[in-house]
Amino acid sequence: MKNWIVIVVRSIGVFFISFAFIRMMGKRQIARMTPFQFVHYTVVAVLAALISVNFITNLAFGFIALFTWVLLPIVFDFLSLKSKYFHDLINGKETVLIKHGKVMEENLSELRFTGEELLRELRSKNAFNLADVEFAVMESTGEMNILLKSDKLPVTAYDLGKKVALQSEPQTVILDGNILDEPLRNMGLNQRWLKTQLKGLGVSLDNVFIGQVDYNGDLYIDLFDDAIQISQPKVKELLYANLQKCQSDLRTFSLETNNQDANTMYSNNANKLQDIMKKLESYLSH
Repeated sequence: MKNWIVIVVRSIGVFFISFAFIRMMGKRQIARMTPFQFVHYTVVAVLAALISVNFITNLAFGFIALFTWVLLPIVFDFLSLKSKYFHDLINGKETVLIKHGKVMEENLSELRFTGEELLRELRSKNAFNLADVEFAVMESTGEMNILLKSDKLPVTAYDLGKKVALQSEPQTVILDGNILDEPLRNMGLNQRWLKTQLKGLGVSLDNVFIGQVDYNGDLYIDLFDDAIQISQPKVKELLYANLQKCQSDLRTFSLETNNQDANTMYSNNANKLQDIMKKLESYLSH
């Protein structure tokens, strides 16, 4: 058999075996790898390449080495889940760089981290003023996380004492002009509802590049034809506006009627609706 055929066959076989091994070792982002994880992924890649180009002539020995480098990280990951000591030994520990607003120079020296590098990492986290940082830590992956001082943190609805509706992730229901049934079901919707929405917007399905439904039930669409301008529906705002109109109508009816019982009924219902609107205002009017 010719050498190039052998290399092709080996490459195809090693590709699928390596793919299976990488899936076994779990999902890892390169930017979030620890040095240990980076090394064993690199060694697996090198071994796979050497086997593929027939540099390791003994196929059995090559796969034994490859399997060993795949198995050991899996074992170490399992032990890391069971033991904090073993986890820190393998993956390293986080290092505090700023504490109570004070830079920990000893820890910077331990990491061989300069002051300029510290400031650069802070800027990457949108902290351009060192005085704004209360706490900063270097994770074992090399990523820095920071905590701003309390008076520099952005104001949240919790800080203002306001209740807001819980939000869930939006669901993509149209992609490249095709309806995706599973996301629709996850939102409790169907194709009939979606087609009704598109008809109301005057848009054909085959002109929709992406369509998403958010937690409010609003459908947002992006068209292939960017020249077409469409207004995006606002379900919450429309519902709140209808409640306001109903409450206003009830007040009007109570003022226009001469029947005392009807006046009382309209007034009571208007007051009840007003109380309901106050409770729903933070959910529907924003």
